Amino acid sequence: MVLDTGSDVNWLQCKPCTDCYQQSDPIFDPSSSTSYKPLSCASQQCTSLDNAGCRSDRCLYQVAYGDGSYTIGDFVTETVSFGKSGAVKEVALGCGHDNDGLFVAAAGLLGLGGGPLSLISQIKASSFSYCLVDRDSGKSSTLEFNSVPPGDSVTTGLLRNSKIDTFYYIGLTGMSVGGQALSLPSSLFQMDASGNGGIIVDSGTAITRLQTQAYNSLRDAFVSLTQHLPSTGSVALFDTCYDLSSQSVVRVPTVSFRFSDGKSLSLPAKNYLIPVDSHGTFCFAFAPTTSSLSIIGNVQQQGTRVSFDLANSRVGFSSNKC
Repeated sequence: MVLDTGSDVNWLQCKPCTDCYQQSDPIFDPSSSTSYKPLSCASQQCTSLDNAGCRSDRCLYQVAYGDGSYTIGDFVTETVSFGKSGAVKEVALGCGHDNDGLFVAAAGLLGLGGGPLSLISQIKASSFSYCLVDRDSGKSSTLEFNSVPPGDSVTTGLLRNSKIDTFYYIGLTGMSVGGQALSLPSSLFQMDASGNGGIIVDSGTAITRLQTQAYNSLRDAFVSLTQHLPSTGSVALFDTCYDLSSQSVVRVPTVSFRFSDGKSLSLPAKNYLIPVDSHGTFCFAFAPTTSSLSIIGNVQQQGTRVSFDLANSRVGFSSNKC
């Protein structure tokens, strides 16, 4: 399953498929379940959907994501089991018959946002954490509920937007490269009184997106400290790339997030200088956005246990805790 802190609706691919992508495990067959139950159109869960439909008093759902991926199907309740950790009855989720996008063989998606339909809200978790393993790891990522965050976590405030209950905003004041703080107004990372702007932690977005001014400052500082590396042309959304095919050891400046309470989180180099082909091309893994909303994506979170203490409104980051 894909873990997504940037959305709320849980769903999995279901038979019969109108259009399903290829997944690793067998596709779920509702006819073989005794706990599967369609939701009525008047149910609270159905009326909580942003995009709901109705057919013969059965609730239908549709979710579209920012990258063009989508899922469409029946909105139902089902018992969700967590291995040996127990099961939760009557979890509202989508039974997707028409699904497409960048879900990379996953059976579906767990919505871990802050809205009423998210798994977190439905099981009434007071905290949760996940650790996304490195992209070249053969291990599985982990998800924990109501667990104590690691003692060495770098923590900052968890902020909420009264206009959008899904997103988890954090108090970021700036960034640094090679130990030097970027000269940026902290307002670039702050939410205004209307609920616009700010920066969120989103496990469902790959690459961290920063407002153009912030990105340009970050990139320029990184480039100025990597003059010793052979540069090459841009690749896809990355405008700063290097040909490291002849390099056996590469040293790059540390990139850090600086939080509102004075703490900072230094990223490992593999979380911001990433391979984009098999020929030794590596790119600086940040991108600009014209949106006022900035996003810390999952490439920058890999290998880090990210803990959300919902009861005390704190977010923690602990490196190498997978």
